Amino acid sequence: MLDWNPALYRRYEDERTRPARELLARVPLSNVGLAIDLGCGPGNSTELLAERFEGAEIVGVDNSEAMLASARERLPQCRFDFGDIASWVPSRPPDLIYANAALQWVPQHEELIPRLFASLAPGGVLAIQMPDNRGEPTHRLMREVAAEVPWADAIGNADALRTRLLSLAEYYDLLAPAAAKVDVWHTIYQHPMASAAAIVEWVRGTGLKPFVDRLSDDLAAGFLAEYESRVDKAYAKRIDGRRLLAFPRMFIVAQKT
Repeated sequence: MLDWNPALYRRYEDERTRPARELLARVPLSNVGLAIDLGCGPGNSTELLAERFEGAEIVGVDNSEAMLASARERLPQCRFDFGDIASWVPSRPPDLIYANAALQWVPQHEELIPRLFASLAPGGVLAIQMPDNRGEPTHRLMREVAAEVPWADAIGNADALRTRLLSLAEYYDLLAPAAAKVDVWHTIYQHPMASAAAIVEWVRGTGLKPFVDRLSDDLAAGFLAEYESRVDKAYAKRIDGRRLLAFPRMFIVAQKT
């Protein structure tokens, strides 16, 4: 997959950061020595950690050099490391592992989530937020268009381009046997968007990227035009002319004994 585009991602930074704030608000820690922001992106979520845990060592981890460069420019006081979450191991047990909208790109959650939790210091917290929108029109339509000619051959198995999440109950069961406390919840945000094109722009920064990356410029242009046409039909105009983008997100906060 081609590298991420920080500028495109940050066009909807306020909306993307809102769940990061709400996840952090439920983290039951007052003093933190080391906090890790897994999948830190351009540093918008890392900034929240730095503001809350003043004096703590804050480390962002991402596998995108472009995102890391943006984060380093934004937060020179923090450290940002290149790393793959699937194989990442902390240099010492952190007090907080915080993963906002990152783990949905990483496979094998049955092994990943317990491994991350086990790496925490005693009393440490694993805090996770993941988009849970595979069933929403934005994502159903991606897969539908990707399965059609002339895009299917280049894209391949569209269903495999993102990790299939477990249920909240299954994540609870993964963590509860070793945890002092597990808090899980689900929120559906409703984002007013100016147009169908704005919805497409939003998802181009994240979920749509693996689809478009596999296409030539000509094929990508046709794919995006067809996709936007279907998004336009799926999201009706509200009374003010805007479209409401429903965005379900899953939250997990688990504290170690």
